[in-house]
Amino acid sequence: MMEPNTSAGLFRQGMLALTLASTLVGCGGETNQTAQSMPEVPVVVNEAALIDVPLTTEMVGETAGFREIEVRSRVSGILLKRTYVEGQPVTAGQQLFLIDPEPYKVALEQAKGTQAQEQARLNKARADRDRIIPLFKRQVVSRKDYDDTIANYEAAIASHQATQAKVKEAELNLSYTQVTAPINGMASKSTQSEGSLISTSGDSSLLTTITQYNPLYVNFSYSEQDRLDFESSVKKGTIEAKNATNWRTHIRLADGSVYPEAGKLNFSDNRVDPQTGTIRARAIFDNKDGALMPGQFVRMTIDLGTRKNAIVVPPRAIVQSQADRMVMVVDADNKVTPRPVKLGPAVAEGVLIDSGLNAGDHYIVEGLMKARPGSVVKPVSAEEMKAITAKMVSHSAAK
Repeated sequence: MMEPNTSAGLFRQGMLALTLASTLVGCGGETNQTAQSMPEVPVVVNEAALIDVPLTTEMVGETAGFREIEVRSRVSGILLKRTYVEGQPVTAGQQLFLIDPEPYKVALEQAKGTQAQEQARLNKARADRDRIIPLFKRQVVSRKDYDDTIANYEAAIASHQATQAKVKEAELNLSYTQVTAPINGMASKSTQSEGSLISTSGDSSLLTTITQYNPLYVNFSYSEQDRLDFESSVKKGTIEAKNATNWRTHIRLADGSVYPEAGKLNFSDNRVDPQTGTIRARAIFDNKDGALMPGQFVRMTIDLGTRKNAIVVPPRAIVQSQADRMVMVVDADNKVTPRPVKLGPAVAEGVLIDSGLNAGDHYIVEGLMKARPGSVVKPVSAEEMKAITAKMVSHSAAK
């Protein structure tokens, strides 16, 4: 009794399978027909060409004063007054502070008194010498008296010279009570207040700091690898480098504005910092208007030379696929093929392609979203692409 039922079940399953198969075949044929009838995607295509482009590099730098001088006291004493305006320009020789001069006036008077005493001794010793010389020649006095007189005269000269030095020292100390600016520049905040006891050692001697703003330095560092890559490219002839003394640089400030004055590289260290693997360098900028201040962080663009026979593509033509960068290449049959590329530095015209794209290759710059690998596209001009996009937008708005 079970066998007929089993045969009937198998028959029904076979018929169902045939029905599903015919349905799938019909759907597949419909899908293929739809794929064949799909319109080609319009894209804008550029042709890769070899050009010479200016080569630049960008890095972060910090501004610093051309000269930064610590103004310190040379004598001890009570600070009586500050005679400059904090944060304002000062000129070389301008008085900044006054230290109590009275003790040094007294010391100067004492030194002058001692000098007068020694001058009197010197005058007497000179007179004794002048008297004894003719007497010694006539052999009226002994040799010992003559030698003693000459020795007293020479000792008086030495003592007088010592007192002269003491007077000069006292005069210097008195002049040091007026602390003056050693250079032109911008004076910082005073580190000591009036009435403080100033010493000549330690932090107590520091009174203020003067920074010369014009010209201004920008300090930065670049990696050892960047230097090796650059020198290798110069040797290969792919980069025509400028003379290092003629490298020009521009800086961009925190607000995005570009400083109008171009700078000049004037220092590159001859050693690599073992802790960071970088090389210190410096550029110098005119700062007549005082627009730049020390301690600012800026972005520097340095003109290194010319990249010869380079291929440059717009940034929008580059597609990221996981860790790789790719460019969608269109062959002679308008078929899209992804091409992995190795990127070089960014330049004004776009992004340099170090490898992966050859001169004469056609690549997509607009319409990448619909240009799938393996699909066939329709190259159009940029104007045609704009018209197509505008038409699609108006059609969508009408709906």
